[in-house]
Amino acid sequence: MTDFAIDPPKPVGLPIAGTDAKFPVRRVYCIGRNYAAHAVEMGHDPDREPPFFFQKNPDNLDPSGEFPYPAQSSDVHHEIEMAVVLKSGGTDIPVESALDHVYGYAVSLDMTRRDLQGEQKKMGRPWEIGKAFERSAPIGPIHPARSVGHLSEGHVELKVNGETRQEGDLNQMIWKVPEMISYLSNYFELAPGDVILSGTPSGVGPVQKGDEMVAHVDGLGDLTVRVA
Repeated sequence: MTDFAIDPPKPVGLPIAGTDAKFPVRRVYCIGRNYAAHAVEMGHDPDREPPFFFQKNPDNLDPSGEFPYPAQSSDVHHEIEMAVVLKSGGTDIPVESALDHVYGYAVSLDMTRRDLQGEQKKMGRPWEIGKAFERSAPIGPIHPARSVGHLSEGHVELKVNGETRQEGDLNQMIWKVPEMISYLSNYFELAPGDVILSGTPSGVGPVQKGDEMVAHVDGLGDLTVRVA
């Protein structure tokens, strides 16, 4: 048994639909501006430019159904996303075989301290302070691909207090799931336990304490999250 100088952190395990087993998380990659309408609303050209990614931390993923409003921000935004979780990986993965590495999919949220992210953008600095804070990625149960198939189309919607804020379809993603996996594998060695948040449709906006968010992706059900 390895002798650690201090107690090691508890591994991050996510619920899997239909079983008591947990899915272990290794890394979290997030693609930016992957829906054309969202790129436009964020002030960017929707043309198919090379994808870009940022990272959240494994323990930012939170299946509790509660999102504590974070410190040092007064403008926290919701971004509904489909999470893609990998059962295997490698480098230089061909697009044609990329889906072979997918374990399953889940509904998730990329919560963003938009004011802090905006400050970092102006200074040309990394986004982590706006993206990778505690419990910034609420997530629902993982649905294995063997049960739901590989999702390339389907309605995506986020409601806040019963009002639809975001709406789109998975088929509107600029970079599809196999392309994301292949592209990432050219720059990182992907591995079992990696999670990819696949981008958000337009309509991102602020939440307040007490709000209830209901995120939906066809085939994956609803994720209900209360802003605490």
